[in-house]
Amino acid sequence: MGFFDKLFKKEEEINLPAVNVSDDAIVAVADGQLIDVTTVSDPVFAEKMMGESTAFKFYGDKVVLCSPANGILSVLFPTGHAFGVTRSDGVELLVHCGINTVDAKGDGFRLLNKKQNDEVKAGDPIVEVDLKKLSATYDMSTILIITNPHGKEFHFLDPQQVNRGQSVID
Repeated sequence: MGFFDKLFKKEEEINLPAVNVSDDAIVAVADGQLIDVTTVSDPVFAEKMMGESTAFKFYGDKVVLCSPANGILSVLFPTGHAFGVTRSDGVELLVHCGINTVDAKGDGFRLLNKKQNDEVKAGDPIVEVDLKKLSATYDMSTILIITNPHGKEFHFLDPQQVNRGQSVID
């Protein structure tokens, strides 16, 4: 970071390798453990009240959550705790990082270079999460929900280790 970047507090960019997948893909938002969503501590997510879902556990001090699909960043909460992507076929996805993390009011989340209504590709960085800070107070399970399947049927993979950009549907 140069002198002027520090002076004007310019955030360093997060550059990750591109993920090239088809427009009907749904992929892991980061490297981690795919877990059974019924085991998360919030019944709204555990009982799939918002739609077909899966969940992830991430490790380390920080994680960068990326778009789970190609599409439009249709929702981006200013707190950084959740974002949504709408695919070109109308399928809507929501990524919700942690349980009750809206209460953190953005502390521990850093929005990256995308804005609501931007076009995104699967694997594009959306938000950086300070797992170390947030996990002291919150269950940091991250839930991926198909909030609008747009007439399609989806099945998530069974629990396993996954890498960013890896398909999570079978």
